[in-house]
Amino acid sequence: MSTEQQQYSTANQSQAIREYASRHGFRIDKTYEDSGKSGLNLDDRHALKRLIDDVQNGKAAFSTFLVYDISRWGRFQDADESAYYEYICKRAGISVRYCAEQFENDGSPVSTIVKGVKRAMAGEYSRELSVKVFAGQRRLIELGYRQGGPAGYGLRRQLIDQNGLPKAELVRGEHKSIQTDRIVLIPGPEEEVETIRFIYDAFVVQSRSEAEIAESLNRKGIVTDLARPWTRATVHQILINEKYIGNNVWNRCSCKLKGSRVYNPPERWIRHNQAFEPIVDEDTFRSAQAIISERCKRYSDEELLDVLRGLLEQHGYLSGIIIDELEFGPSSSAYRTRFGSLVRAYELIGFTPDRDYRYIEINRALRRMYPDFIASTVRGIEEIGGSVRQNAETDLLTVNDEFTASLCMVRAQETIAGSHRWKVRFDTGLRPDITVAIRMNQMNSAVLDYYLLPRFEMEADQVALAENNGLAFDAYRFDTLDMLFELAARSQLMEVSYGIGSMH
Repeated sequence: MSTEQQQYSTANQSQAIREYASRHGFRIDKTYEDSGKSGLNLDDRHALKRLIDDVQNGKAAFSTFLVYDISRWGRFQDADESAYYEYICKRAGISVRYCAEQFENDGSPVSTIVKGVKRAMAGEYSRELSVKVFAGQRRLIELGYRQGGPAGYGLRRQLIDQNGLPKAELVRGEHKSIQTDRIVLIPGPEEEVETIRFIYDAFVVQSRSEAEIAESLNRKGIVTDLARPWTRATVHQILINEKYIGNNVWNRCSCKLKGSRVYNPPERWIRHNQAFEPIVDEDTFRSAQAIISERCKRYSDEELLDVLRGLLEQHGYLSGIIIDELEFGPSSSAYRTRFGSLVRAYELIGFTPDRDYRYIEINRALRRMYPDFIASTVRGIEEIGGSVRQNAETDLLTVNDEFTASLCMVRAQETIAGSHRWKVRFDTGLRPDITVAIRMNQMNSAVLDYYLLPRFEMEADQVALAENNGLAFDAYRFDTLDMLFELAARSQLMEVSYGIGSMH
């Protein structure tokens, strides 16, 4: 199930399969279920992968697999892939039956033809849906509405109703809930707006470099919107982003139908100029772009590519952030100006960004934050009167010598439909009594909430949390860690009560 459509809820599929089994004399022995998963490819279909693995390793002691319909087997963009997985089952002597289809999957010429058509239709449905969603998003951008992502430093997201009247300012992590509402950008707090203007003035008028500006901001104790120190890269991103002159630009990069992330050339960007109230005047912004463009002319094409080769050898991959963090050297915009796009420059040195490497940078940031979460958790337990020991090697916490807890930071991952998933992996080696899943917000910049997941309730090695998970999981969701601290305090109270009873 990849959507909330009533027809394809896993409960409805399960009921239809049970009724089919009853009519045909089958006993259901095992269930493979992929909830909240796209059927476009096998990557996130853990249950289907487990099914195929059981078949190939001889673990599947079944005669038949019952599937709701062909689209639930998968909306693979290559119909042969769907047929291949079914053939693996057939080769092992296990038939596949589609319970909601109007034909018997008996290998006859008619069923073979119908299956082929329906497989192609299932894949085509996803392609058509992708086109419709893109067209809808494009229209909203052209009307001047904001699509996706945080506002960024110096800006805020304003929720407006269908008549264009302001309703509320959205904080980080919040999103609209009414379909007819829209979002626009507005200037943020005055101190952030003044910082943006200071950055442009220092760069354009005072001829200071991005690194010098970052150093000046850090000396003043000013932090970014992610509460981090300024760097050359973060200052550079401020200087090249058109949203500060009120332009709404979208589709710089895209990822369709679970394919590779593609960085699009400027002619494919979708834009609406002067959509929002500007913070910086257009003349100042254009002057900044001219300085950046002129700066890159000092390098020959080969010198620019040599810098890229050195960064690739050093880091193992490339991104705009890595290039912009280079203190003395060309910026990412220099490569865009010279070669048309970063991807084109990458290709010239033999590097193909066939996957989104942002997760590496996100994981590094989470690893830096992790010790602070451990320390604050230990401190919170001790402040409420509990005792806690931390294993220096595994960070496993033993609370009051009664239960163990393991903290894990869970990053948000965006699906092709634009929703988000959080994959929680349980440490089967440590086997903690409670796994504290620290769920990050959609931009992985701050904590969204906490899930206190008890081991006796978790049967799988991992779970995938959606934005809404129902009572099965959300019963363990909390906005703070106070519940964990209360567990520590409750254990202490039980010990005191037991001691008094012994005295009597």
